[in-house]
Amino acid sequence: MSIGPVPRLLLRDQAATLIRAAIVSGELPPGAVVKDAELATRLGLSVAPVRTALARLADEGLIEAKPQSHTRVTPLDAGQVRDAAVVVRAMHELATREAAGRTTADDVAAMRTANARFAAAVAAGDLPAALAADDELHRVLLTRCGNGAVQATVDRFTPAVRRLERQRFAAAHGRESVALHDRLIAACAAGDVAGAVTTTTEIWTALLSELEDDDVE
Repeated sequence: MSIGPVPRLLLRDQAATLIRAAIVSGELPPGAVVKDAELATRLGLSVAPVRTALARLADEGLIEAKPQSHTRVTPLDAGQVRDAAVVVRAMHELATREAAGRTTADDVAAMRTANARFAAAVAAGDLPAALAADDELHRVLLTRCGNGAVQATVDRFTPAVRRLERQRFAAAHGRESVALHDRLIAACAAGDVAGAVTTTTEIWTALLSELEDDDVE
């Protein structure tokens, strides 16, 4: 293997991943003004890939840019987040419908491991770990589904949902999710496609209910 410069495309992707994570976690809070030069310095990159990353995040609805004015993290809008959550729910339902009848023993084991991590994180009040484990569990079905358009759509809209979920997450909801995950896993293990889809709908409908509070400024 020869060692050479990291391709610009990869730098752009890395920058987008890191900035997106900072927005979702709240490190870059809603409404925060962002400057490409400052971000480039913090990331140890040149300005060009950071600008490209910010343009991508603007397309995802996480950044808003006004010419000759400012670039900032998009303020939270609960209505827009709920719209995104409806799309995410539909994509997970589709992925489950395609994947539940084809899950392997390894898939089921991976989902059980992820749910155990999710339960432990909820019990410990570790929200970042809980959300990471939740993503890992559902990613098993997304991967088994094998539909790149479904995965891309989930990747596109999930960060907006996670931003608000981090503010609204309740321990009771987390404990309910553990039980729903167990039902989903059991349905996949049994090849029960209808049961798996129904449970997936329940999981994401419960999340939508959590987002039904007053709008966030």
